[in-house]
Amino acid sequence: MINLLTGPKGSGKTQQMIELANEKVKSSNGNIVLIKKSRRDTASLDFNVRAISMADYTDITTLEEFVGFLYGMVAGNHDIETIFIDGILKQANITMDNLGYFINKLDKIAKENKIEFIISISIDKNQLPELDGCEYAFLN
Repeated sequence: MINLLTGPKGSGKTQQMIELANEKVKSSNGNIVLIKKSRRDTASLDFNVRAISMADYTDITTLEEFVGFLYGMVAGNHDIETIFIDGILKQANITMDNLGYFINKLDKIAKENKIEFIISISIDKNQLPELDGCEYAFLN
């Protein structure tokens, strides 16, 4: 399942993601992962949430490489239960033009591996491209 957290830049989505991750880790039997562009704003993140800064992986520059990174992470750890991706439009070359394609890729990973994705997007939910064929819900 894909859960979307939308809203304009500066509306508190990152803090909301951190709070959701902190809550999720308390009740989870598996691992919780938070992917951010940088390490900024993660001081309040629970120690048991695996924080990944994409600034450490500067060679991942395309949507396909980012998807491959996710597949590799899942292949290396079958206990991942939830993956949070903060600021999806700041990751690799993911744009409004290919966002639907990317979310469909996430949906495939989610279904194949029984993983929940929670992603934040700095846009109004009415601006999202059509997301045919995938299961998603809005958290706001």
